[in-house]
Amino acid sequence: MDTLEHQAQSLPAPTADRPLLGLTVLVIEDSRFACEAMRLLCLRSGARIRRAGSLRAARRHLQVYRPSIVIADLGLPDGNGIDLIAELARAQPRVDALLAISGDTHLAADALAAGADRFMSKPLQSLSQFQQVVLAALPPHHRPPGLSALSDDTVRPDDIALQDDMAHMDDVLTGPCTPETLDYVAQFLAGVARSAQDAALEQAATALAARRAMGLPTNEEKRVIRSVLRQRLTRQIAI
Repeated sequence: MDTLEHQAQSLPAPTADRPLLGLTVLVIEDSRFACEAMRLLCLRSGARIRRAGSLRAARRHLQVYRPSIVIADLGLPDGNGIDLIAELARAQPRVDALLAISGDTHLAADALAAGADRFMSKPLQSLSQFQQVVLAALPPHHRPPGLSALSDDTVRPDDIALQDDMAHMDDVLTGPCTPETLDYVAQFLAGVARSAQDAALEQAATALAARRAMGLPTNEEKRVIRSVLRQRLTRQIAI
């Protein structure tokens, strides 16, 4: 019996209400707010979770550990998550389930073409939706026998994680910003805003992305975003 077979036999068996029991999920996600939601979903499903906030951190992690499931965000600070998905899809042995996640649904086809088993759209806060997508990507021997007990529960990440994301983006905008940095800020904040249901922040991020796409100056859009961020951060401090 090889090591992987022994490890598989020693894992606790999944159950209907904890269908990912015994599995380890590597979440590659730069947003603390989105990662906190994923952490809650994994824990409620019985899975252990590890986090990497960049492609570099993910590759370093994968040199040491072999997770059962990888969930990779497609917009990361040091590159495109699709590149990592393509690498992991070709790797031997392959992880049991390889999933892409993004707030940009138009990237789904590219992620699946690169080798992702499934695509998940942000914001993802439904426990049953999360479990259904992950279980569909797993091989049969990792699924609980019979029907899973689907839950209508949703998760709500801690507001401290949201504040961390906003403070980080405020710091990024304080320094010199390359065009690539502005593109990253726009997509990051748009995703966070959708998850937090913050219409004003999403509008500001979308406006920045539109100006960047047209190759136009973005000084006013940066000013508006920083103003919105400062309002949110000041509100949190006051609370």
